[in-house]
Amino acid sequence: MTTSTSLARSADRVAQLCRIGPVHDDARTLRLALLDEVSRTVAFDAYAWLLTDPETEVGCAPLADAPCLDQLPRLIALKYLTPLNRWTSLDSATTLQRATGGQPERSLVWRELLRALGVADVASLVFRDRFGCWAFLDLWRIDPAPPFTDVEVQFLTQLLPPITTALRRAEARTFDVIPASAPRPGPIVLMLSPQLEVRSQTPDTEHFLSTLVPPDVDRRPIPAAAYNVGAQLLALEAGVDHHPPSARVHLAGGVWLTVRAARMGGVASPHDRDVAVTIESASSEDRMGVFTRACGLSAREVQLLTHLATGSETRHIAREMVLSEHTVQDHLKSIFAKTGVRARRTLLARALGR
Repeated sequence: MTTSTSLARSADRVAQLCRIGPVHDDARTLRLALLDEVSRTVAFDAYAWLLTDPETEVGCAPLADAPCLDQLPRLIALKYLTPLNRWTSLDSATTLQRATGGQPERSLVWRELLRALGVADVASLVFRDRFGCWAFLDLWRIDPAPPFTDVEVQFLTQLLPPITTALRRAEARTFDVIPASAPRPGPIVLMLSPQLEVRSQTPDTEHFLSTLVPPDVDRRPIPAAAYNVGAQLLALEAGVDHHPPSARVHLAGGVWLTVRAARMGGVASPHDRDVAVTIESASSEDRMGVFTRACGLSAREVQLLTHLATGSETRHIAREMVLSEHTVQDHLKSIFAKTGVRARRTLLARALGR
């Protein structure tokens, strides 16, 4: 039986996991540890936890265990096309049963897929702060499991602030490694059908997909990032969400990629045309956008960093920002403290990737 004491102890353990240093600075390791802890207090039968681009809010690094992975493109498309409980409109935790007033058939994804899987309820959590949206999590309960209770939802809501901060910190840590200067291939192209099924891909695609989401032994990698930007394109076309169909995702070794989706041309109606997904090295601008959000820089600090990226000196920056040189140095010290660096050259290398 779940008691207020056990909930409080579990919340404390979650907070402790979020405070741990290098052990859980990797977002995947952190999420697995948190899922293990939460499952001891709030039972669930399946889950999908995706990191998101903090600005476009498109999923880019999934961690999932669900009974319909063979229908993954359909599941992702329906998730993005369902306005109800869409993570882009949430700022807390809620459930399918709550949002529908006990009528889950009002949800497109439940009506078209989850009902057939016997899903009784879904708890949806979004990890958002003033710097962006960092992840969303769905916890499924499958019949005969009961719906999530109000007490469980309150508990899950309590976990959002520390987990959000920890996820953002984990993203910031990816910039600690400055990418090698060797040229990288790109863009890499993956062609999807209108239903988001893979049609073809360029030779290097599988290698990059394997690095983004390591597959099980002897299995081909799942193009989850491609499915997500493709699904966002469908949502944009349907008027469900206004964010662009793109996401920046960490590959490895400090390398960030930008994944985008677009319809192919042709005489067929737009919805019947294939979807081209491109994967390429993130531009300096794209990379710095994630860097400044992950490190929690203020608007003034972002403005200062942008000036530094152009090679401007302190006197010129002070004049452009209408500040004293002393104030510029104070802002720079704050940036150093937030990013963990001590020199302008290192700061710019991490922010720009060069």
